[in-house]
Amino acid sequence: MPLASSILLTDMYQLTMLQGYFDRQMEESAVFELFIRSLPEQRGFLLAAGLEQALNYLEHLRVTPEELEWLAASGRFSSEFLDHLGQLRFTGDVYAIPEGTVFFPPEPILRVVAPLPQAQLVESRLVNLIHFQTMIASKAARAALAARGKGLIDFGFRRAHGAEAGVLAARAAYLGGLAGSATVAAGQAFGIPIYGTMAHSFIQAHDDEIEAFEHFAHAQPNNVILLIHTYDTEAAAEKVASLAGRLQQEGITIQGVRIDSGDLGDHARKVRRILDERGLPAVRILASGNLDEFAIEALVTDGAPIDDFAIGTRLVTSIDAPYLDCVYKLQEYAGRPRRKRSEGKATWPGRKQIYRRFGTDGRMLADILTVDDDPQEGEALLRPYVLGGKRVDPPPSLESLRQQAAAQLACLPEPLRQLRVHQPYPVTIAAALQQLAQEVDRQTA
Repeated sequence: MPLASSILLTDMYQLTMLQGYFDRQMEESAVFELFIRSLPEQRGFLLAAGLEQALNYLEHLRVTPEELEWLAASGRFSSEFLDHLGQLRFTGDVYAIPEGTVFFPPEPILRVVAPLPQAQLVESRLVNLIHFQTMIASKAARAALAARGKGLIDFGFRRAHGAEAGVLAARAAYLGGLAGSATVAAGQAFGIPIYGTMAHSFIQAHDDEIEAFEHFAHAQPNNVILLIHTYDTEAAAEKVASLAGRLQQEGITIQGVRIDSGDLGDHARKVRRILDERGLPAVRILASGNLDEFAIEALVTDGAPIDDFAIGTRLVTSIDAPYLDCVYKLQEYAGRPRRKRSEGKATWPGRKQIYRRFGTDGRMLADILTVDDDPQEGEALLRPYVLGGKRVDPPPSLESLRQQAAAQLACLPEPLRQLRVHQPYPVTIAAALQQLAQEVDRQTA
């Protein structure tokens, strides 16, 4: 079984709790909800992502004979429990907000309703999958807002924290608004458009820079994007211009040039002037080099003639907010609402629903969080994805999820479209939910 589907992708305390539940035959229905406690500094919203991988994990939840053998050798678990664990399958329900939906704390973005051992066991992997892609999609969405319609490409695989992270980051970034990725495996897995240019080594391996450009053009006649800052950026731009006519006679068009270091705005202006003066206004300028939404915003605001941006390290590590306070908490067991009251970490009990209201301009106006059976004005965000362990609908295409994200970003209130947020979005706790919390507190006092 591939590691991504292993039942051992969990924390040990999930399994030790399952032994305890087994011993006491605690298998009644439980409700867990996954949510973010608070926004990172200077973040005004989050963009949900990773649900498809989470549902796929639940659909294929199994324990292999090899895993059972390893668990038995640990000496921590009874043979009766391990025999029972070997038969475990996910038979519950999953409600969630669609991927590509904007959301806010403390709104639940996923609800699992299942026998307690099933719902408990899946906590760690569900948080792992949804937390990471939500973090990256949210970062990508900010970059897309900052770029104001200019092209964005993911260049981050080599700096991602492992292979799965690199591929899933490409998926989340595409969903969040990037045009594509340099990660080949993401293209194969998800159909994401793949982009690639060349490295400095290709230039350095040749004795002459213009010869390197020409060789690459013949090797990739439909993808001629030339790296021009290995030695002297402006001198290389002149070489590109001198080569363009000769290549054009062979039916090869230079599509773009890439700059990756120095003052990107200044270099872009000089290169644009050279290309335009030599009759090459259609050649695009791609900039890369430790970019993030803040650097992109500064370049766009300054009017730098850059057509496309490639972002890598700062995207796939979400460098300014490298984690979200993402949790998965028990809200109901055996038909009774449950509530955690820890200082600074209290939860709202019971099954919940989010209702979103929009203004006359189509922009998001306010959300209200309430119990599941308390209808409110607005659009209900949580909907069923799995019932009785079976998918309700076929998985949506990644392209449709990307369109969902774009539509959501278009509905953001203007203050939330800024990179530095000073006015939080209003999320109201309904009276019915507040009353339920008070009732639970009285019962457990």
